[in-house]
Amino acid sequence: MASGRFDGKVAIVTGASRGIGLAVAERLVADGAKVCITARKADALAEAVDSLGGSDQAIFAAGAADDAEHQDEAVAATMNAFGRIDFLVNNTGINPTYGRMIDVDLGAAEKTFRVNVVSSIAWAQKVYRAWMEANGGAIVNVASVAGLKPAPGIGVYGASKSGVIHVTEELALELGPGIRVNAVAPAVVKTKFATALFEGREDEVAATYPLKRLGVPDDIGSVVAFLLSEDAAWITGQTITIDGGLTLTGGV
Repeated sequence: MASGRFDGKVAIVTGASRGIGLAVAERLVADGAKVCITARKADALAEAVDSLGGSDQAIFAAGAADDAEHQDEAVAATMNAFGRIDFLVNNTGINPTYGRMIDVDLGAAEKTFRVNVVSSIAWAQKVYRAWMEANGGAIVNVASVAGLKPAPGIGVYGASKSGVIHVTEELALELGPGIRVNAVAPAVVKTKFATALFEGREDEVAATYPLKRLGVPDDIGSVVAFLLSEDAAWITGQTITIDGGLTLTGGV
């Protein structure tokens, strides 16, 4: 149900053609915001914009999250269309490797850190310079429970998400009081990105969670919206774990 709490506000949400990013964009639009969504594929983004209510509510910019030219184009398009950027949600993430960190292809590791960590800093820099430095705002970075403790097979991804958590804390120190910076750390959410973690055995995986189900994108979208809102006005530098209780069991 629309609340109107983001009336007049504008957000950039990266990695938002589907999954968690699209759920975040849907929640922000439902609460009154206008959004620019980004991802690699223009066709998927165009469909997502239609689902968000069309060009009056949303625009898109297609490109790779770690490409500086794409970042500049997305920020410029948002300013041209809506005249401001109150919120940034760094959702884009990749995990191209699985296996022991000691065996990882270093090119893949570098790409993972470039997309998951460095691009989060780059997007923050660009929205800061375009709007937030003079006007304030809020940033939410999407980390992962894999960034909270070691986990077999996803060490590079986990290390990158640990980096996202540290970036969140560092930016919160640097940018207060006008800009709040927080993060969310989901466990397994039922998205295409995470399919390999539960496909064909969802009931088995869900049984390890105290709440006995996997996450869905809306579970993350609602918490991101809270962290961007004035309801979270005294919260900065925090990482909110959204995991159905999984970390209580010692799992990741």
